[in-house]
Amino acid sequence: MKTVLQKISSLMLTVFLICFLLPVRVWASFEIPGTCQVQTDSGAAGTVKTLDYSYVNNTYLSLRDMAMLLKDTEKSFSLEVTQSFVSLTTGAIYSPVGIENTPWESDENPDIPLRRNDFQVDGQKAVYHTLIARLPSGGYDCFMMTTDLAMLLDVSIVFSEEDILKVNTGEPFYASPADLEQAGYFYGVNGVLVGDATTGEIFFRYQSDEPFPIASTSKLMTCLLTMDAISAGQITPSQSVTISEAVEGLAVSGDGVIPLKAGEQITVQELLIGLLLPSSNECALCLAETIAGSEDNFVQRMNEKAQELGLSQAVFYNSHGLPSFTEDSISSKRQNRMSAEDMFRLSSYLLKVYPQITEITSMKEATLESSDFKVQNGNPLLYNMSQVTGLKTGTTNKAGACLVTSLTVEDEGQEHDLVVVVLGSEDSMERGRVSGLLARYALTAFYDGMEDDAGGHLKNLPVHAEAVVDCIIKDAIKQ
Repeated sequence: MKTVLQKISSLMLTVFLICFLLPVRVWASFEIPGTCQVQTDSGAAGTVKTLDYSYVNNTYLSLRDMAMLLKDTEKSFSLEVTQSFVSLTTGAIYSPVGIENTPWESDENPDIPLRRNDFQVDGQKAVYHTLIARLPSGGYDCFMMTTDLAMLLDVSIVFSEEDILKVNTGEPFYASPADLEQAGYFYGVNGVLVGDATTGEIFFRYQSDEPFPIASTSKLMTCLLTMDAISAGQITPSQSVTISEAVEGLAVSGDGVIPLKAGEQITVQELLIGLLLPSSNECALCLAETIAGSEDNFVQRMNEKAQELGLSQAVFYNSHGLPSFTEDSISSKRQNRMSAEDMFRLSSYLLKVYPQITEITSMKEATLESSDFKVQNGNPLLYNMSQVTGLKTGTTNKAGACLVTSLTVEDEGQEHDLVVVVLGSEDSMERGRVSGLLARYALTAFYDGMEDDAGGHLKNLPVHAEAVVDCIIKDAIKQ
């Protein structure tokens, strides 16, 4: 008996130690300090400190080092960095602080969180995930992903075969989706589609006909049915509706966004704002109940509308996109599904029939007057690209991080809506980055034409360890 108890005690101690120690080793982030050599087209060259975040070759560049090398070029920028704030001013001359273009002072890995710090570009809020490090000599430096820096400054950055990072300030940023696909870049997403919603022309697609969970991008269909109800005179934007107990129950749950209380009043317009900006699940449910009497009836209308629009891969189980459980003894966990092509069709139809919806989706923030509750738009590209007008974010564990982006452009006096659909990114950081580079490709494809098989592809794909960055930052524009 004593032996058995000893074995049990030993086993329990082992389990305890594994539970205690393993998460630390698995989840603790780490940054690998390093350096790379950078050369600009102006002739400036020097050492730039780098941080590889969590994975080797997931490289972030020192902004202070880059600012020093670019200070005499047309892509110069000034920089202010504190513990949690970054301000970058393009076109300004950088004032060095004395730590630029030197190796790391210590070989120890710094403990730096990757986060969405307060970031300003030319005095306006921007959304980038960065690393802020306090240097041993004092002061702070900010580290940014190579891709993000190239897009922000609109420059060509590429690693040469000599492992030198070359910056050509005279060439704008350009990304080739076809080459990205060849390099495996889109393995990290479920489906992608880029096109002109006004004409229906498709610029690029990847696994676009396969259905995947779509999370809160489902709310675009909820928005469409709400606009249909307004157009039919069933409801009005200024109409006040009473919040139900079911809506309050969702609001106080872990998936709640806006504190709606049963019995209180809120307008249809406020529900639309809550639906589209902070992605309020309770606002979606309240709209469903208001329009169809119950969510079940509303979901039936969602699926009927999908069939009417020819969305062959679309299936809806609820109005908001959260996982939906069946009432069976062995409950099935279902999620709204759609292909990237279906999402493009839905978005195109919404923008064509109700273009005024971008008056809401282009808002960066708003205040719901009925509850004096301030909401913010979760679309990162709205802060980083002036052409962006919407449309919708979405995230669940199964769906990943999704984003449907709309951009307004003009050609010969006619406005066009471009749409970028990205389904199933690993996280919100990658969602923004993938959507950002595809949105820039959409602008290039619209104004300059699409790639063709004869040209427009990267030649002599580099074999450097940072192959993804090599492919993202194209070294030459299309001829």
